[in-house]
Formats: sequence, structure tokens, C-alpha cells
Amino acid sequence: MKGKWAAGIPPRNFTWVMTDHLAISERPGGYAPNHRKVRRREEIIWLRNQGFGRVLSLLPSPHNLAAYDDEGLAWAHYPLPKSGDPRPVLAECYQDIDDSLAAGLRLLVHQDELGDRVMGVVAGYLVWSKRLHNQPQAVALIEHVCGHAMGEPGRELLAALEGPPRRA
Repeated sequence: MKGKWAAGIPPRNFTWVMTDHLAISERPGGYAPNHRKVRRREEIIWLRNQGFGRVLSLLPSPHNLAAYDDEGLAWAHYPLPKSGDPRPVLAECYQDIDDSLAAGLRLLVHQDELGDRVMGVVAGYLVWSKRLHNQPQAVALIEHVCGHAMGEPGRELLAALEGPPRRA
């Protein structure tokens, strides 16, 4: 790859939640019917060139995971259930985010699109990790950085875990 494309392109709706540490976006390459392999590769190259050390996918399927391997980008997969109890997945995901940030990694969290569920997971992490004091602060911050309101699916995820059940 040569020229301006060698640096890649940022994923759509890329947004920093914690500048230079934690970001969110839609799935690199786009979501379901709009997904393009070439765009996915360009976006993964951009992530790698920007110093991202890890990607966390909340997709219910393993889409993109092989592409992250192909481009040498570490990843974790936390398939967030559309129904049922999300707490086991959230507990693992939040601990992974916490460990990755403590290790100094730049981290991207995504699902197919940047919507309520990604917003709710990251807002929940901010309260769980005690980086913010309460849910209203987390909602206000996430709505501000995303530029739109978080709906009920996000608010339910935000409320799913209260306080960190830290590992010993």
C-alpha cells in the first residue's frame, strides 16, 4: 500500500472517550450490509498506525477477528447477548478494559454500529472502575462525546454492574 492510503483511515464514528487511551467506533469496515473488506483493512491499518494495542469486539459473531490477526492487532471478543443476563460478559470485559488501560494500551471498543449498547458498556465501565462517580455523570459524558442520546438498551447495560468485583 502506497501514498496517502498507507496510513489508513479512521473507523467511522471514531470517538475518544478517554483521549489517547479509550475509544469507541462502529466495526472497522462498516456494519453488516455496508461492510467492505478494503475499508476494514484500511481502518485496521489506521488503528495500528495510531498506536492502538488492542481491540475489544462486542459483536455476537466472530466477524473481523481473523482480520485483526492478519494485521497484527491484538483483540478480545466479548459477545454481548441481546437477551439474558449480560453481567458475566460485562464483568470480563470491564476487567479487560481496566487491565489494558493499566498496561498503557490504547484500546478501541466496538460493535457493528456506534449505538446504545456500545455507549452503555463504556459508560458502565466508567462507573464500575470508579473513573466517574455515578450513572448520570457517565450518561452525560458518553452522550456528549457521541453527540446523541443513549437509549434504554444502553442504560440497561450501564446499570447491570455496580462497583468493581476486583480480582485478588
